[in-house]
Amino acid sequence: MGLIPCTGHSAGETKMEIPLSKGQTVYVPVYSHIYIGDKERPFYLTATLSFRNTDPKYAITLLTADYHDSDGKLINRYVEKPIQITPRASTRFVVKESDTAGGSGAHFMVRWRSDQSVNLPIVESVMIGTQTQQGISFTSRGQAVQDH
Repeated sequence: MGLIPCTGHSAGETKMEIPLSKGQTVYVPVYSHIYIGDKERPFYLTATLSFRNTDPKYAITLLTADYHDSDGKLINRYVEKPIQITPRASTRFVVKESDTAGGSGAHFMVRWRSDQSVNLPIVESVMIGTQTQQGISFTSRGQAVQDH
């Protein structure tokens, strides 16, 4: 993984380096349900995997978005052929609330690549659900597990 030095705009500001990569495998937690109450009753959720290309110049190719259950078993492949995500564009995949196969420990394994070193994409999941008059929503950020 490379780095871009980034200079401050005024005297005294510290420099930071922006990480770059040509590809990664990213683990993204997803919850098809969580548990509520003393009896651990399942609260079912719709989950959206969001993949955002943050690079201002270069495209990123999304290679896989594989959905796994709590035991690591593959449930669904959401990318059948590579998808090019243009600069600052995004795509998403939805796991319906009625799809309870994933469980509370479900996850996506997302692989991406680029011909150039690019700003790291944002890969996260958004979960939302409602029951009676109660609603819940939250996000979970992906974690790179391998650099390519």
